[in-house]
Amino acid sequence: MAPHVIFIHGMYLNGRSWQPWVERFAAAGFSCSAPSWPFHHGDPPRLRSEVDPDLGALTFSAVTEHFKTLIDDLPERPILVGHSIGGLLVQRLVNDGYARAGVSISSAPPQRVVSFSPHFLRANFPHINPFMGNKPVFMTPARFHYAFCNTLTRPASDEVFDRFVVPESRNVSRSTLGGSARIDFAAVQVPLLFLTGTQDHLTPVAMVRRNANKYKVGPGRVDYREFSGRSHYICGEPGWEEVADAALGWLWH
Repeated sequence: MAPHVIFIHGMYLNGRSWQPWVERFAAAGFSCSAPSWPFHHGDPPRLRSEVDPDLGALTFSAVTEHFKTLIDDLPERPILVGHSIGGLLVQRLVNDGYARAGVSISSAPPQRVVSFSPHFLRANFPHINPFMGNKPVFMTPARFHYAFCNTLTRPASDEVFDRFVVPESRNVSRSTLGGSARIDFAAVQVPLLFLTGTQDHLTPVAMVRRNANKYKVGPGRVDYREFSGRSHYICGEPGWEEVADAALGWLWH
C-alpha cells in the first residue's frame, strides 16, 4: 500500500490550490490530504471578505506545530509535498523526523540562506514590512501577478487570484528569519527533492539551488531539478502536470 501524502500550501493560498495534485497523486495510488493552515480553511473569496481577527498573529512555528499534530495522528510518517513556505515547512518537518520523504517546491529560504535579487526584495517586502505591525496583509491582483504569476497574462493571473488567494499573516514570513526556520543540513536521513522554476520572482532559482546544495554536507539522498520558464505558480500554471509527474517519478524511483 502506498504511503499517505500531505500537501502543504504556502502564503496567500489554502489547501484548495492543491486539488489537481491530489487527484493526480490519488490516480497514481496514493492516499492524499491537503489541510489548510490555521485561519486559512474555507472559500477564498469569503476569507478575503471575512478576515479572522487572529490571523495576524499566526507564525511559522504555529503552522509547524499544526502539521506536527496532524502527522502524529497518522499511523506512520507521510510523504510531504510543499510549496514556497510550505516547501520550507517540508524541510523543517524532515529535519524534525516527521516525514518518510519530502518534496520541496520553490522553497522559501531557511535561516541564513538569502537572496539579494531585486525581484526577491520587491516581491517579498510587502509581507515582511516592519512598519505594518500585526495587521493581516492583503495580496493585490497586481502584486500577485508580479510575485506569483509573472509567466501568465494579467487576465489569467487575475482568474487565479479570484479563485485561490486569501489574506495572510506577516508574522509567518517574519518569523522565518529566526530560529524556527533553522535547518540542520547535516541531519537529513530521508529522501528530499527540490523543484523550482527559472522565472520565479518570489523564490529565485539561484537561492533555491543554494538551499538544496547546503545538504551536500549531510547524509541521505537530496535531489534537485529546475523547470525552465516557470514562475512561483509552478504548481498551477500551464504544464504543472510535468512538475507533478517529476515528483511522482522521483517518489516511485
